[in-house]
Amino acid sequence: MAKGHRSQIKRERNAEKDTRPSAKLSYARVSVQKACFVLDAIRGKDIQTALGIVTYNPRYASTLIEKLLKSAIANAENNNGMDPAKLYVEECFANKGPTMKRVKPRAQGRAYRIEKRMSHITIVLNER
Repeated sequence: MAKGHRSQIKRERNAEKDTRPSAKLSYARVSVQKACFVLDAIRGKDIQTALGIVTYNPRYASTLIEKLLKSAIANAENNNGMDPAKLYVEECFANKGPTMKRVKPRAQGRAYRIEKRMSHITIVLNER
């Protein structure tokens, strides 16, 4: 257990900033499960391989992830001064976002709920 006052512990935790280049897409209109199929394919790969995978992947989530990956590469190059040839995908994950609830009319006056799920997708890069 950490010692000190709660505010002091929070201050110390927030002082340790993550300097790795990353990009985050919030409220992506794709479910976490469907996004994870593509994210699992690129995790740990170098940038050229990862871009090739998402470019030719037929899933809808791959178009979103391709754009996000290019954004993370640009962040690494411009903000952190990293060499794009040495980059690889260190972390990539999708967290659950809010769910839009809709109603679909069914037989005999019933209504079924349709849940349109969203996710927050994050890609973190690093240098080898």
